[in-house]
Amino acid sequence: MPLAHLPRTSWLGRPSRAVGRTAGRRPAAALVCTLSTVAALAAAPPAPAATGRIAAAQAAVVTTADEASTVEVSVNAGVGLGTIDEAAFGINHALWDSHMNDPEVTGLLGEAGVGVMRYPGGSYGDIYHWKDHTAPGGYVAPHTTFDEFMSSVRTSGSQPMIIANYGTGTPQEAADWVRYANVTRSYGAKYWEIGNEIYGNGHYGSGWEADEHPDKSPREYARNVLSYAEAMKAVDPTIKIGAVLTTPGDWPDGIVGAGDSADWNHSVLSTVAGAIDFAIVHSYPGGANADEALDRTARLPGQLREVRRQIDRYAGERSSKIGIALTEVNSNVQMNSRPNGLFAADTYMTALENGVFNVDWWNVHNGPTKVETVDGDTDFNDFGLLSSGGCVDDVCQPAVNTPFHPYFGIKSLTKLGRPGDTMVASSTDSDQVSAHAVHRVDGTLSVMLINKDPLNSHIADISYAGYTPTAQAPVMHRYGRGDTDVTRVAATAGGDPVLPPYSITTITVAPHAAAASVGAPGAPKTTAVGSSTATVSWAAPANGKAVRYEVYERLGSNAQLLATSTSTSATLHNLPPGSEHTVNVLARDAEGRLSRPSEPLTFATTAPRDSSCLVNYRVDSGWGNGFVATVTVSNVGDSPIDGWTLDFTWPSTGQTVQSFWNANVTSSGTRVHVTDNGANAKLAPRSGSTATFGFVGANDGANPTPTTFTLNGTVCRTS
Repeated sequence: MPLAHLPRTSWLGRPSRAVGRTAGRRPAAALVCTLSTVAALAAAPPAPAATGRIAAAQAAVVTTADEASTVEVSVNAGVGLGTIDEAAFGINHALWDSHMNDPEVTGLLGEAGVGVMRYPGGSYGDIYHWKDHTAPGGYVAPHTTFDEFMSSVRTSGSQPMIIANYGTGTPQEAADWVRYANVTRSYGAKYWEIGNEIYGNGHYGSGWEADEHPDKSPREYARNVLSYAEAMKAVDPTIKIGAVLTTPGDWPDGIVGAGDSADWNHSVLSTVAGAIDFAIVHSYPGGANADEALDRTARLPGQLREVRRQIDRYAGERSSKIGIALTEVNSNVQMNSRPNGLFAADTYMTALENGVFNVDWWNVHNGPTKVETVDGDTDFNDFGLLSSGGCVDDVCQPAVNTPFHPYFGIKSLTKLGRPGDTMVASSTDSDQVSAHAVHRVDGTLSVMLINKDPLNSHIADISYAGYTPTAQAPVMHRYGRGDTDVTRVAATAGGDPVLPPYSITTITVAPHAAAASVGAPGAPKTTAVGSSTATVSWAAPANGKAVRYEVYERLGSNAQLLATSTSTSATLHNLPPGSEHTVNVLARDAEGRLSRPSEPLTFATTAPRDSSCLVNYRVDSGWGNGFVATVTVSNVGDSPIDGWTLDFTWPSTGQTVQSFWNANVTSSGTRVHVTDNGANAKLAPRSGSTATFGFVGANDGANPTPTTFTLNGTVCRTS
């Protein structure tokens, strides 16, 4: 919806061509963390080649560069998506892994830019007792003690993400661990999760997570999180405490357990939002094959945005202090395959661009489960980044610690950006090619292009806004078919890079002009939000050379100027009621050059307070990928209504209406149109009567509440 009476053009929204361009679950997914995963090597004969796009690729003749289609790529260095955190790139280690601390492993993880190592491994976190290094009911491999693990962490220059035992432990045991780690041993362990996937303790009918508490409800978990946090921070107040949430749209999101008043996330956050430092989610999108899982990365932005909405709701002004960590992720299908390597790179960056500070791959070593052929390679359906050297019948993996494709997907990220660099907006006009861009601290700009097409090469026609590259040849790195590592490849000045099938290509260009003499403004925050206005403020850059500030709204990979200011605050006008906006603030120096963008701020305007209609939208029940909702419409104006229509838009593309009652409902894309059924057409004034209808909905991903409802053309208040 356009914003009236605001400037709509700026250099940020007008991409320029590069210089010198030539013409032309989850219960099933829980197996990754269950104790049985450790030793289970399912006996299965080699399967036939995969079907679908992957199988077709195995027999296809790859297109040449002359035959390849062109993909338009837009990069906007003026639209900031956040700074890459020092904890951004992580992995999971597990106690059953006797190769956890191999020097070769530490070296490989260091080369891949891994900055976080999670311990002691998924569900083992809820049975592990650190003092005696035991995990009753599970196998503990030699040379995996906490001190040995920390030796590898320190050698690699990374930091730990530690799971404090909630299932079979106590707050005192966790506090003692903090004391040993950070006082006795001076390890400086910063991040501590309270339990693993505790919602899998059987409370919702499916259980894989150990939990000896008689009360297994989310409210009991929340109460204990407060006890853990208090005991652990009494030892070291600088540590960060994380609480377990369900991923919106994944089981058991939306389910209200017996005796509960709300689902897991709302129950937990309503209690712990004032005490935690980060929220924990996991993602195993699954699908029929890795190719399908790769497509499902598109669900992540909506899921993570809904987590942030939930945190905002309960944490209020403290919300910005609560981070989000994706401490387990894997496709959960064809896991050693080349497409899963593309999935790894795409998922890490998608999560980081959408507000996550840490992503941890599940896991370093795991073990083969079945054998099949994917894109001409043998896939062992092994969650590990590195080979465990195991066998399924007479088919064996390569030598221990041989990297699989996902390892190189993660390693490719070292050519895109590192902690401290700024992620910026990018997009393509093809659903076969994903783009991610990073403005590096040294001034260069890197663009990662992931060609998910198993059959065809594509030519990338890259446009830049807010950044002018030099005419010199860019630096290019690639990981594709035939590559045994992330490899530097030749690039031609002014040429358009060719993206081979199933490949990751990273292009790094240098700036044509000097950077602005002023740094990025501090992270903006809202100081007032109404139905059509919002006031935002920010801290001045440290060097104090800004002469003006400009506030831009992100519109995909473009930007729209909303306001300018000579002070460190601005009021944004003419915003649609009940709408979400993401903005960056940039500083302009005396020479007219713009700084890098600030951290992004997302906020929502309120519904109008003086409307003549009122809408109550309530989700009555849910089951992860479906729900039942009831909508009540009231006429609070002074005139009667005889015949009504109600319109709203789903916040997520995965939300749909399946069936309905007490009204007539039609949909077109994300837009929903509702009309009365005759019997409830009349609405008496001043809330004299109401109309109520309901529907069964489906959600592929998050299920956020619609924010704007229009009754007979009037935007309504909501409750």
